[in-house]
This record gives sequence, structure tokens and C-alpha cells, in this order.
Amino acid sequence: MQRGAQWVQDLFVSCGVESRIVETKGHACVLADTGPVSGDGPTVLVYGHYDVQPTGDPALWDSPAFEPTVRDCILFARGSADDKGQALTHLLALEAWRHVAGGTPIRVKYIIEGEEEIGSPNLEKILRDHRDELACDYVVISDTPKFDANTPAITYGTKGMIYKEIIVTGPKQNLHSGSFGGTITNPGNALASILASLRDADNRVTIPGYYDDVRDVTAEDRGRLAALPFDETEFRDSMDVASLEGERQYSTLERRWFRPTLDVNGLHGGFTGEGASTVIPATVMAKVSMRIVPDQDPDRISKSFDEAIHAATPPGVRVEIMEHARCGAYVSPIDSPGMNAAVAAVEAGFGKRPVFTREGGSLPILPLFRDLLGAESIMIGFCTPDCNAHGPNEFFALSDFHNGTKTAAHFLDKLAHAG
Repeated sequence: MQRGAQWVQDLFVSCGVESRIVETKGHACVLADTGPVSGDGPTVLVYGHYDVQPTGDPALWDSPAFEPTVRDCILFARGSADDKGQALTHLLALEAWRHVAGGTPIRVKYIIEGEEEIGSPNLEKILRDHRDELACDYVVISDTPKFDANTPAITYGTKGMIYKEIIVTGPKQNLHSGSFGGTITNPGNALASILASLRDADNRVTIPGYYDDVRDVTAEDRGRLAALPFDETEFRDSMDVASLEGERQYSTLERRWFRPTLDVNGLHGGFTGEGASTVIPATVMAKVSMRIVPDQDPDRISKSFDEAIHAATPPGVRVEIMEHARCGAYVSPIDSPGMNAAVAAVEAGFGKRPVFTREGGSLPILPLFRDLLGAESIMIGFCTPDCNAHGPNEFFALSDFHNGTKTAAHFLDKLAHAG
């Protein structure tokens, strides 16, 4: 990790750009700044991260995860898409501007952190401590995908998340289900009923007030979705499932991007080993995540979830609720000068106008940038959605890497003239 941070700083130094490594309680962060330029153009802050996910089982990789390997014009390596390869496009664009044109047309600042994959625990402190140094008009991030292999995209919204763990405890130890069945509340049965109570037959979340602040999907939103080259059958088949399900009266993309969800992420308890052991479990556990949308208050939803769990808990068991994560949703305007510059840059880099998309995932850094720096984020993704990020054989097509670098270079020029 230390060598990774140093590598990033060394690239800035080779471009003649002022930079420094800022230590944190965890992994270091690299800050850089091209400095003021003549004129009154906007200032952009480029965000990226040099940390990556663990490799997982090496046997599942066709080539070593940390030995970048090109096969059929595709680069395979951990971090090739998430996020070292995509972040590198912006650093190479800087290098081109410095070496070819002598400087960038606008002031560009950089923050390349080393803790994104563990939730950026020290990023807020960095932003607070260096708020003036990092002041900007826009934040640009390349850590999202294109819409598909042939369609570039700009992401303008992400969902927030609340992640909980429910622990249900009954007897002091596992009990014989024949000797004690029917005499006490089974924690496994109790957890099953608790989880079942959270959704109705139409796949709507039943937590009181859950949908009170949810924005309606507008006609304009639906028009943009209808124009996307999205094939529901192909999407279904890619996951090898029999059908697509979710909240009724909404399309698949509406559910993915515009509607809040609630999902069980993990279950554990009782006897789960090989063979049979008929027990009433003493303790069972479920992990549950809620992906929330703009205007839903994470604090209020979190409290309502806890109240709903306690209300659904039958007598005879104890319930404990732990929270692992909480962040708000994010959506940026798509008609700002910065967004218009991004559209023009992508079209120049890829030769095709991008589509606007939203993400069902969460990026806690986006509300953070807005709250602490007062800047909207522009997410320009260059990898494909199936790039195996976080999985074995992660890849980044060289054509997307090159076109992404061109886009990053064009973006600075387009933004300089965006007004």
C-alpha cells in the first residue's frame, strides 16, 4: 500500500505537478494540484483510489491477479477496472496535457485514496482538514461502468444504504427438537417470521413510512429508460434465473435505479453442517440491507426498521439489532455546465454520445463531497458492467482504457469552455 501511494505521487512528480502523501490512521492519501491558471474557468477535483479488493481464490484466476496480462486486447488484473485502471486514465490525461501543451487549461486537483474498498473511514477527516486546499466546482470520478460494452455512460445517481444484522436468541443452548419442540419459541421460526413480515405479496417493503419521501419516477425518467438498449431477457439469462421479480407496477430498470429495496444478505444459525442434527437453535442471525433513494432520510429509515423488527418479534425470544453501514442516496443535475462538458468529452473520446444511468449500488463519498466541498460529482465510467470487479479475472478492455484516457483529456478542455 505504501509503494502504491508512492507510485501515484511519483507520476505527479514526473508531470511537474505539486503533490504530497498525506498519512491517515489507515492507508495514505495522495493530494495533487496543478495550480491556478489564467482565466476564470472552473476547478475540477479528480477522485480515485489505488486500493483494491482481495484476489480471492487464486485458482479461479486464469493468470496471476497482480501480474497484468493482456489477452485478446483485454487487460486482466486485480484493480484493472476497479479502480486503478480507470483512475489512471485521468493521470495519463494530465501527463499528456503537461508534456504536450505545457499545462492544463483549467486548475485540476487530485485526491487518490487508499481505503475506498473498506469504506473510506478516513476520507471525511481528510476532506475536513484540507477543505480549502480541495475546494472545487466539480468532482469527477471514474469508478462506474458503461451501460454495456458498446454504450458509454455517465452515472448521475446512486442509492444510499442501511445495512443491519438481526440476532435472535432463545434458549441457553441448542435443544433437541423432539424433546423440546412445541414448548418454546424457536429462534429460527421467529427469525423467519420477522423477515417475512418486512415485505408483502407485491414485494413492497412494509416498514411504516418507508415510501413516504420516495420520489415518483417521472415521465422524463421513463423516457430516458425507454431509450436505453436494455434487453430484459438477456439480463435475466445473464444471471441464470427463471424470472425477474420485484415491486409490481415498476420495470426492471425502475426497480434497480429509482425504487428503494430491502434484501436479506445472509443467514446463519442452528446446525448447518454435513448430515443431520435435529435441534432448536439457541441463536440465529440474518444480515439485511436496504438500498434507499433520494429524499429518504437514512436516520429515520434506520429507526423505523428497528421499530418494525421489535414489533414483529414474537414472545419467548430476544432480538438484538446491529448496524454496519448507513449512507444517503445521491443524485446530481444532468443539465449543469460540467455535465454538458462531460457529455461532449465522452462523445469525443468514444465517438458515441453517452447515455445517462443511475446505479443501484452506493457511494458514500458522493454526499460527502457535496456536504463538505459544495461540489456535485460527475461519474464517467469506462469499464464494462461485466468486468468482474471484486471477482476473479477482473478485466479492462484496452480500447476502453485508451478511449477513457482520451475522454479524460477532452473533459478538461470542454470544461474550460463550459461557462
